Amino acid sequence: MKKRELLEMADPLYDRTQLIELESAIDYATEKHHGQKRNSGEPYIIHPLGVAAILIEWGMDIDTVLAGVLHDTLEDTDATLTEIENFFGRDVAFLVEGVTKVSKVRAGMRHLSSYLPSTKDNLTKLLISTGQDVRVIIIKLADRLHNMQTLQHKALEKQQKIARETLDVFAPLADRLNMGRVRVQLEELSFSYLQPKRYKELKKLMKSRLGRSQRRLVKVRHEVDARLTAEKISHTMDGRVKSVYSLHKKLGKVGTIDDIYDLIALRIIVDDIDTCYLVLALLHEMYEPMVDRIKDYIARPKPNGYQSLHTTVTTPDGQIVEFQIRSIELHDYAERGLAASFHYNEQKLTDAYVKGRSEAMPADLSWIGELQDAAAALGAGEEIDIEALKIDLFGDRIFVFSPKGDIYDLPEGAYPLDYAYRIHSDIGDKTAGFLVNGRMVPFDYHLQHGDKIEVITKKTARPRQDWLDSIITQHAKNKIRAKLNKKT
Repeated sequence: MKKRELLEMADPLYDRTQLIELESAIDYATEKHHGQKRNSGEPYIIHPLGVAAILIEWGMDIDTVLAGVLHDTLEDTDATLTEIENFFGRDVAFLVEGVTKVSKVRAGMRHLSSYLPSTKDNLTKLLISTGQDVRVIIIKLADRLHNMQTLQHKALEKQQKIARETLDVFAPLADRLNMGRVRVQLEELSFSYLQPKRYKELKKLMKSRLGRSQRRLVKVRHEVDARLTAEKISHTMDGRVKSVYSLHKKLGKVGTIDDIYDLIALRIIVDDIDTCYLVLALLHEMYEPMVDRIKDYIARPKPNGYQSLHTTVTTPDGQIVEFQIRSIELHDYAERGLAASFHYNEQKLTDAYVKGRSEAMPADLSWIGELQDAAAALGAGEEIDIEALKIDLFGDRIFVFSPKGDIYDLPEGAYPLDYAYRIHSDIGDKTAGFLVNGRMVPFDYHLQHGDKIEVITKKTARPRQDWLDSIITQHAKNKIRAKLNKKT
């Protein structure tokens, strides 16, 4: 990636003033990194420009792209935070500093093995270090993706170490942010370095099967396309091929490739959610559905917020085909996740932005708010419960419903009080009881996926010490402890 190429890539997305800022950042970073080389022997500036190109591809705001260009200047050059802020503004400086902090936390992880023994703990610590602005996480993912794309120039031992960390830490992070395309890219690259022989074997096996499957799918694709066109349904359709790493994991569960139905799937993108269900009905009219393989991830999203309809059908000639059906918006979110959820150009300088919070935060990413609470607590010198926070971030998730039908994302094992405080701390503080699916339940009831919850409140109700035994979320614990401490 060269300066001219990056500017041409950015030209359709940003205005003239922003492009001038980008050119200035490129010139500044080029000067600061002058004389530095990558393992490949190329000028070091190739890397930050590559990171910026990835951020542009993801559709990020100009400040994030500028920070991508500058992300290594604080750590690797004589650049200062004050200098960056003077030249490029407070927000860009804040992001560059955040990425630098993440790098320092990662470097310190080698000395924290007794305190943070698992990769999930490492990832929790890594996330907390991002502080208030979640764009730091996105820049770090872009940084890691570009490093993985150029990993061949590292020594073998270094390749293995970086690939293992990527598979254990950064790929799960991308998944947690529902950045599906990034997760797949990181997994594929990591797997190719960690198990190169197995990777090549499975790639060869998949290639032989895909040729046959794709030829057989042509007829089905034409049939479906013709039917949707006849019904005047605006749509696009393409094939989704299972990744090599996903195949590797699936084979560990099912045994042989002949038992895998979704090696290749047809993906149908339509205008809106109502049309998704209409297309599902048409497919079931055309072909015989495998009832146990119909998945409605729109009504009940996956824990990371992924939404789509999945169905597997059998054609009259016995072919088994999987379909994925989603709207344009849901498809964008499935591919880009967090990067598709934030529109910083529209919310800059608002109170929510200055505080590092977005009113547009999707419900399934509400854990980022808890993460920011933890970051603020650490910054104030307070202790946090790493284990509880880990549960909030990485435990299995359940989705429950308010009386109005709003969906709330909670960790598996959560109690009704966790839900109450998830809605609002004032509701949690005034809780007197709960109705779950129309019946009274005790405080120690474990919520189930799909439960409908109504919180009964009283003005005279107050948090009690024993409530701490009936919650698992860090947010609820913090709120209850704060109220209890006020009384003492």
